[in-house]
Amino acid sequence: MNIAVLFGGISPERNVSIVGGKAVVEALRSKGHKVIPIDPALGNDYQKAEDEIADMMQLPSDEELRGFHTKNYIDTIALPIFNDIDIAFIVLHGKYGEDGLIQSLLELRGLPYTGSNVKASALSMDKATSKNLFAASGILTPPWLVIRENDADDPEIFKDIRKELGNEIVFKPNDQGSSVGISIVMNGNLDEIEKAYQLAHKYSDTVLVEKYIPGREITVGLIGGEALPVIEIVPEEKFYDYEHKYTKGRTQYICPADLSEDIEEFVQSIAVVANNIIGARGFARADFRFTPENEPYLLELNTIPGFTTTSLVPMAAKEVGIEFPDLCENIINLALNK
Repeated sequence: MNIAVLFGGISPERNVSIVGGKAVVEALRSKGHKVIPIDPALGNDYQKAEDEIADMMQLPSDEELRGFHTKNYIDTIALPIFNDIDIAFIVLHGKYGEDGLIQSLLELRGLPYTGSNVKASALSMDKATSKNLFAASGILTPPWLVIRENDADDPEIFKDIRKELGNEIVFKPNDQGSSVGISIVMNGNLDEIEKAYQLAHKYSDTVLVEKYIPGREITVGLIGGEALPVIEIVPEEKFYDYEHKYTKGRTQYICPADLSEDIEEFVQSIAVVANNIIGARGFARADFRFTPENEPYLLELNTIPGFTTTSLVPMAAKEVGIEFPDLCENIINLALNK
């Protein structure tokens, strides 16, 4: 099969995407497929993707990202090389990759691709919209507020946030992943609240502010709409941030998580429902916070979760006997047989 693996891109998650994309390229080649690595950030210079390397422990600089142009995505998908491609395997994260943009270009080209369609990708990437859908379906999700750019002009806005959500709050860019731009304020300090807002706003015009839920970090991978074993994430320090996600030894992963069978099945069932609400297909990952009373609060559903050989979905798949190359092939088959 002729497969284009799309990775890199121009979001802050570029480096993580390159590492994941390279892993998928190697895995699919080991299964005998003809694989062409393509970085849409490069446009007509797509062949350079073969030799790209990245350190996923480092965020790309603003200067590096400014060197790429969104038009390159259009130029890339218009390349004649796609005439001979059977399917595109998407390992792009964040804006322009996980939000429906690259999916829409591939659909216009008439090319099959892995993962969720345009609508599901856009819904999942918009954290506030997806939380509204989850809450409307009776799924617990942390209480939240949405702060848009003009809202921040209100001199009372940060006091209002504290009044509404309490002293322990989380700031997130509304449309980023990999914990990019996330801060936790634990003491209600107004200066820290403003600083956390500014960091999140650096990555998005819309900032999601959530009540902090103490407890355990739990995640559930899904393949073909079915839940994989639950994983507990235990960071070296309290917060599972970008550094803890991608620095070896900074986080312990317990798979399967130490949960009773009833609780494990319950959280898996919530993950499946969330997957269906969004309309995700192929593979996804649902992230939770578990209170000390074992109440699961759904944080978000990721439609293109991290996909290095040691990422969470591949880790859970391996627990049930699915090695990484087979997982990649399974995802392709799900896309072709939808």
